Amino acid sequence: MTRIGVVRNPKSHGNRLHPPGPAPEGVVLVEPFGRDALRTALEDFARDGLDLLVIDGGDGTVRDVISLLPHTFGENLPMLAVLPSGKTNVLAIDLGTPDDWRLEEALVAARRSEPTVKSRPPLRVSWTDGHRPCLQGFFFGVGAPVKATTLAQKVHKVGFFHNLAVAVTIVTAALRAVFGGSRDEWREGVPATIALDGEIQPEGERFAVLATALKRLPFGVMPFGAPREGLKLLDVDAPPRRLLKAFPMVLSGKVAPALEGMGYRRRDPREISLAGGAPFVLDGEVFEGGELTIGLGPALRFLVG
Repeated sequence: MTRIGVVRNPKSHGNRLHPPGPAPEGVVLVEPFGRDALRTALEDFARDGLDLLVIDGGDGTVRDVISLLPHTFGENLPMLAVLPSGKTNVLAIDLGTPDDWRLEEALVAARRSEPTVKSRPPLRVSWTDGHRPCLQGFFFGVGAPVKATTLAQKVHKVGFFHNLAVAVTIVTAALRAVFGGSRDEWREGVPATIALDGEIQPEGERFAVLATALKRLPFGVMPFGAPREGLKLLDVDAPPRRLLKAFPMVLSGKVAPALEGMGYRRRDPREISLAGGAPFVLDGEVFEGGELTIGLGPALRFLVG
């Protein structure tokens, strides 16, 4: 791989105190500020031709980059590599990228005769009105995940990051949802009409709607069941029933018919239609809701070693 570009987010947690040194020979490093500047940088890479695009940032940086790939590179996508310098780095955990993987190691891996490459299709989230460009990412949520994202931002301000931040967020959210009163905000649902592959699902408010194409999550939690390929969904009614019993069963990936009866549904759809207007979170950032379609985009190739 002779043509290598790096998109570095200087505001990522791991990059704030470490300004980049001179780019190695044959490597073009950019630090675009804002979506327009990022798009321009990717257009320049696409015009000049690129074998490897290194993303130096967290999950949000990855989301912003891969959301623009169809509009800049079209179908001629370069191989990608992720340097986990964000606060959570869920994609890097799924790929098995080392926590301390830096640009130098990625370049060594890229120049091997047979580098290790993994393929992952991103989620593609589209507004059906077509007035906004689609987004691509790897972890989608409505309801409780949006509240958890706000909580995680507070956790980060306290000084917890990476897996510790995930653990604190999960435990705090679970305690609020389990032991909070009937009017506690963590037990409230959001309006959501869901159709899976065109089939309308049971109506009512949702405590949480989660979707991903990842196989592995932090701490080995498996809310979608056993690791497998494809689009995976967890749909939970509001208010959540028997959460103290169901929560460990859901996180462990246990297959239990009782979960379905309690309002915890796992599905493997090809496409999800979601209406109701509730905001959603995609890879750590909250976006305006609406009538949405969630499916899988073309698989992306990631260099991991």
